[in-house]
Amino acid sequence: MSPRSRSTRRSPARRQPRTSPASRRRSTPRRRPASYRPRRAFGWEQAGLLLLVLAVVWSLMVGALRWLAAHPWVPIVLLLVAVAAGGVWVHRRREAARWNRVREQGLRYAMPQIDALHHRQFEEAVRDLMRRDGYPEAIRVGGAGDNGADVKARDPFGRLWVIQCKHRKAGLAGSAVGTPDLHVLNGTGRPVHNGDVVVLVTNGRFTDKAVAFARSQRLHLVDRHLLARWAAGSTPLWELLSAVPSPRRPASGS
Repeated sequence: MSPRSRSTRRSPARRQPRTSPASRRRSTPRRRPASYRPRRAFGWEQAGLLLLVLAVVWSLMVGALRWLAAHPWVPIVLLLVAVAAGGVWVHRRREAARWNRVREQGLRYAMPQIDALHHRQFEEAVRDLMRRDGYPEAIRVGGAGDNGADVKARDPFGRLWVIQCKHRKAGLAGSAVGTPDLHVLNGTGRPVHNGDVVVLVTNGRFTDKAVAFARSQRLHLVDRHLLARWAAGSTPLWELLSAVPSPRRPASGS
């Protein structure tokens, strides 16, 4: 064999070590998503800015304290102003409460006034009359979902009053309150509201069947004539009604 042929003979290729697919997957670097942003470390710039802010705040506080030390009358004046404002606020609250008591004690309604009320105002008038009689926590609960109770109040004897109000613009000439309204009140006054005295108040009238049903179910009715006595006088409602349940507890001072 000639030297030329020996020089042109190719040497055998070196075999590369085989790698498994799992190792190839492990060796492949993961690509970071385009939206990836490396978190910046809390550098010296941020630390310097924080120190600058703290220094400014501290200097302002020191300056304010020095100014107050040089003008000691300023905190005293501010304190006196605050005390005076608080005293005025307390005085106004007490005066408002006192005048509310005076208004409730002298509250009177004539029937033309009641006839001119909106039905919500009528409920509020009944609530105010209850407060005048000594029910300080009387509330109006009329509206959607009231379950037949427009006014609720607890009297000085511990009895819970549940009142439904029916206003008639035409007074006696309006439609009479019938048994359907009493059915609703009878079904909720005691079972739902746990009322001791269940009352229906109207500035109009009741049908004969409603009166008979109320008597059989121990419901109390306040028609136009009884409402006129109650609203224009000073006698509490529990003295105007008959067969009112006994007190739950003795009245205060008795």
